[in-house]
Amino acid sequence: MTEKPYYSKEVIKRFTHPKNFGEIKNADGVGKVGNPRCGDIMDLYLKIDKEGKVKDAKFHTLGCAAAIATSDIACDLIKGKTFKEALKIDYKDIIKRLGDLPPLKIHCSVLAKEGLKAAVENYEKRKRK
Repeated sequence: MTEKPYYSKEVIKRFTHPKNFGEIKNADGVGKVGNPRCGDIMDLYLKIDKEGKVKDAKFHTLGCAAAIATSDIACDLIKGKTFKEALKIDYKDIIKRLGDLPPLKIHCSVLAKEGLKAAVENYEKRKRK
């Protein structure tokens, strides 16, 4: 099986013009994750509305095109969802929305999923205080 040596048009678009790049000041939850093997680092910021839904999501990712694109798509996928709904999003859902990833870059979609989980855990920890 030959690995695809290219990224989809959606990956290129999300990498070159991410819609959700940035930081949310006074975020309700912040997830900080990284992959020491490849060096990708991601911060995912969440703003939660009164109904407990994700009002906004932003990211800062230091990494390759796939890491940035998966972070951007993950933010789109969780907006308007409850935590329960958002946590059901799988790395495969992220890949599907990007139109595929080379097998060597699948770990980037897993990192985005882990960033979401970390941001939700951070929100819940802050809320308990």
